[in-house]
Amino acid sequence: MSTAVLLFHPNYEASKVNRRLLDELAKQNPAGVDVRDEYALYPDFKVDVEAEHAFIEQHDHIVLQFPFYWYSSPALLKQWEDAILTPGWAYAGGNALDGKTLQLAVSTGSPASRYQKDGEYKRTMNELLSPFELMAFRVDLTWREPFLVQNTSAITDEELDQAAKEYVKAIAEE
Repeated sequence: MSTAVLLFHPNYEASKVNRRLLDELAKQNPAGVDVRDEYALYPDFKVDVEAEHAFIEQHDHIVLQFPFYWYSSPALLKQWEDAILTPGWAYAGGNALDGKTLQLAVSTGSPASRYQKDGEYKRTMNELLSPFELMAFRVDLTWREPFLVQNTSAITDEELDQAAKEYVKAIAEE
């Protein structure tokens, strides 16, 4: 299985969590995993549709990795979806994504307890991430359970090291 990790982090240089996850991925170097830093590629938000299509077509498993911003994704990910998931390629006569899987790798500053029906935000992470699941359904991607790293504002180095190891297992498993 080949895996495309598409990183959507607008401030990756300052990232502690997403950087640690990708550092562990590079350290373990599982076969068939390719990483793209989308903000580094498209700081002007002008996504190269042909290049992205070609990259995705080479992979069986697509991971969208991002920090959770205001209960959603960073802006470039939405721009990417609008540019890449085109009729004739992803749906409406296109089947480029058939047989592929989609997984999210999401970090949240808040603890998991806040993302509960009875928590501070009154919504679960599954509810908040459901637009991605619906998108996957719409373009014939098989949805895989998201990988979450939560409470990143208070995460210890030991907890982050453990999360990084679990991340590699979660996205590289077949």
